[in-house]
Amino acid sequence: MKIVLASNNAGKLAELQAMLVPLGVTLVKQTELGIGGAEEPFRTFVENALAKARHASRASGLPALADDAGLCVDAFGGLPGVDTAFYATQFGYAKSDDNNVRALLEQMAGITARRAAMVSTLVAVRSAEDPEPLIAVGRVSGEIATEPRGSNGFGFDPVIFLPSFGKTFAELPVEVKNANSHRGMAAQQMMGLMRERWL
Repeated sequence: MKIVLASNNAGKLAELQAMLVPLGVTLVKQTELGIGGAEEPFRTFVENALAKARHASRASGLPALADDAGLCVDAFGGLPGVDTAFYATQFGYAKSDDNNVRALLEQMAGITARRAAMVSTLVAVRSAEDPEPLIAVGRVSGEIATEPRGSNGFGFDPVIFLPSFGKTFAELPVEVKNANSHRGMAAQQMMGLMRERWL
């Protein structure tokens, strides 16, 4: 089965392709089909992921899978949330992973309550009008480290410290990260849902 991935993020594509190998599905990035990004006007991960999946399916005529993920920091009332990718821009930095990390560490300076969670919401639709989208959510709680550590991964991985491992996501081997990350948890749930309802 061919499924269009409603994302232009190379890191997400690589992670999800590796995680979904057991299903035997082929993920095709929407840009390879000439499909631009969808509008993401909503304030929740699930609404944005659903909008992205429906957009990609409508434009391609294929089933679609979308991920909306982000960082939810307790000290900031759950923000940046759906605005995670653009976090640095509100502080005058250009949009980039490194600048997001820099801005987060600056905003967290002097804050001792550093609990946060990475959340991934995957939504899959058989068609643009699918009345029964598959929805899977993965959530990993941790703490914001005081400085970046590790070189694996992308996004906020260098500053998401996981007490259970004593390491940041970026310090974990890729296979360990994928098995224990928010996206990995959501992908496992999604595979179960696809096996049960689609395959």
